[in-house]
Amino acid sequence: MIERFNKRITITPEILKRISKLDEFKGLWQGGLKLSPQILGRLKQSVIITSSGSSTRIEGSQMNDEEVARLLRGLKTTPPQGRDAEEVAGYADLLGRIFDNWKNFKISESYILQFHQILLNYSKKDQIHKGRYKQSDNIVVARNNRGEEKIIFRPTKPYLVKKEMDDIIYWTNLMLDENSLHPLLVMCNFIFEFLAIHPFIDGNGRLSRALTNLLLLQSGYSYIPYISLEEIIEVKKIEYYLALRATQKNHKTDKEDIEPWIIFMLDVLLAQADKAERLMRSEDPHKLLSENQKHIYDLFNDNNELGIKELDRLLGNQIPQATIKQSLARMVKLNLLERIGAGRGSRYKKALK
Repeated sequence: MIERFNKRITITPEILKRISKLDEFKGLWQGGLKLSPQILGRLKQSVIITSSGSSTRIEGSQMNDEEVARLLRGLKTTPPQGRDAEEVAGYADLLGRIFDNWKNFKISESYILQFHQILLNYSKKDQIHKGRYKQSDNIVVARNNRGEEKIIFRPTKPYLVKKEMDDIIYWTNLMLDENSLHPLLVMCNFIFEFLAIHPFIDGNGRLSRALTNLLLLQSGYSYIPYISLEEIIEVKKIEYYLALRATQKNHKTDKEDIEPWIIFMLDVLLAQADKAERLMRSEDPHKLLSENQKHIYDLFNDNNELGIKELDRLLGNQIPQATIKQSLARMVKLNLLERIGAGRGSRYKKALK
């Protein structure tokens, strides 16, 4: 088992180059961060919103970030309604716990089952099997526009799930304890095998991304809570599935080689590190804005309130309303603007310092 997991990891110059860049930035972040705890706290809450939206949209959810934020703000008084809202609420709960308590968690069967239970806690249709390994097959299929299905991958049979999960959990902890393989390679191998086993009836993709955050935090990549990993994966969704399928096709064969998956994951982490570096070098959140976002923000003074239609008119219809809406949501997350009201009647003003 150990030999098989080790053998399928080919360490190439391209992989080493990427890891070296990531570790260089890890040290830079730890030694050069100047952002205040208040800004970091707001960024963490913003990432929970963004990541919860992105992670569930990868699996088919239709909720945008503004809807996610509104849902999470009212969660204490209003239970989520509908499948998408239930999945978002569960992911936000799990990710928040990981961000706050990662030092106390372990990669173990008991914690993975507990994480799965938290993930599906709000999902009405998943109450029977939450926190339990699957007891029936969950074949991965693709559907075309005519509704026809094609089998993409056959995960592990239910009766073998516990053994195979025990194997990859043992290997992961052994490699990390012995420091005999770079933790990023350990993480990539664990997540790949987790997805290949597909140990649960539902929630495997979402849980894999939560576990990725956990493993990265435990490996010293302390900027993880401040830049959404899931948002980058959502943007690269096509590459995500291509890399996964390219690697899964040789799973459990003599040709096992997970290099495509490792390269993809490291590229995602490099994109995240690039965003984190720009954040670290920013003296204030304004420097995180795109040119369009800056144009929109500059239309606000200390007293005015503006809605999307007014901004559209002031911008001379040069920026699509969808972009204006996304930009406003971004500036709310960065605590540059404050939202007043909800829905189509929402208005915005500069946030109090």
